[in-house]
Amino acid sequence: MKKYLPWTFRIIIFILFIVSGITKMFPLWSFEKQLVDLGICGWCSAHYLARGIIALELALGVAVLQPHFLKKLVIPSTILLLVAFCIHLSIQMALYGNSGNCGCFGQLIEMTPLEALIKNIITIAILVYLWFNVQDCTVSKLVYPFLIFIAAALLMFIAFPFCPCEKEKPATADISAEEIMQIKTPEDFQVNDSTTTLKDSVKMPVRDTVKKVTSLRDTVAAKKASAAASGPAKTSSKFAGFNTFGNQKADPDNGKKLICMFAPGCDHCRATAKSLCALSAKAGFPEIYILFMDEEANLIPDFFKEAGCSYPYQVLDIPKFWQVMGSGATTPAVYCLWNGHIVKSFEGIEKNQFDAAEMKKALELAP
Repeated sequence: MKKYLPWTFRIIIFILFIVSGITKMFPLWSFEKQLVDLGICGWCSAHYLARGIIALELALGVAVLQPHFLKKLVIPSTILLLVAFCIHLSIQMALYGNSGNCGCFGQLIEMTPLEALIKNIITIAILVYLWFNVQDCTVSKLVYPFLIFIAAALLMFIAFPFCPCEKEKPATADISAEEIMQIKTPEDFQVNDSTTTLKDSVKMPVRDTVKKVTSLRDTVAAKKASAAASGPAKTSSKFAGFNTFGNQKADPDNGKKLICMFAPGCDHCRATAKSLCALSAKAGFPEIYILFMDEEANLIPDFFKEAGCSYPYQVLDIPKFWQVMGSGATTPAVYCLWNGHIVKSFEGIEKNQFDAAEMKKALELAP
């Protein structure tokens, strides 16, 4: 029994790590998003980190079956990795409780943080047993475990290619309408012509500048007053830059609009689109635009066929899609815009799932 037990445990560790790595691959963007939502990294580095973690899991799973540097490197590295996971899981439970899927086996096998913690502790115990009951190869060569990791990394980056994302440009320093409204008028301060003369006798056109600012302020005020009758003052939403959907020009921040963020293969997204299709048949219903995630984009025709109607859409690469949605958000998502203001949003399939009555109430539509 003592002869076969170490090999039995090594095979168990091999299966555990290989299954853990493979289940994180499908879909890989889900694991990337989990890393981003946890605040571990941003989307630009999530591509590398996700593939690196999976490659490390695959490499350790294979390396535990070979004899080179097994006791000096492979088993200690595996224990350290599991200890790091245990610390992470403990912090998550302390902050958020024992809820949600830890992601240890991707979306295929859901495990709570506590279940994952127990699994890791048992695995560490098995590895400690192996450390005391296995021996490294007599002529152990570091090149073998190194080559295993390189092969796993190449597999991940070749099988799951990606385009490195560009970091978002900082916001412009243009003055906003709200800042203009706070600019002081001539009545708010006294102008002394004598103080406008510089040492070189160049006169500053103070009163002309004040008049221009006042005129600009009055213009903004007039626009705000005219918009009050038909909704809130126009502002710029996170969808302002999306002015083309398919071949159709659009202005999401003008009037009442619905912006939907869907995954083409998501059944819940299709059900939401089907509900919107039935509602949009009514006169005066807001225009609907869809932002699709670039995952199974070939299913978009089937998506519209099941929904019963089609809408102008744009396909976003996966990082950009989730950057627009924001941390912690999930599909299907429907955003109700009124002059650029998100007056109501629906996300996911739980508490904040799409509700037609709530949407109509927020947009002041006929019931």
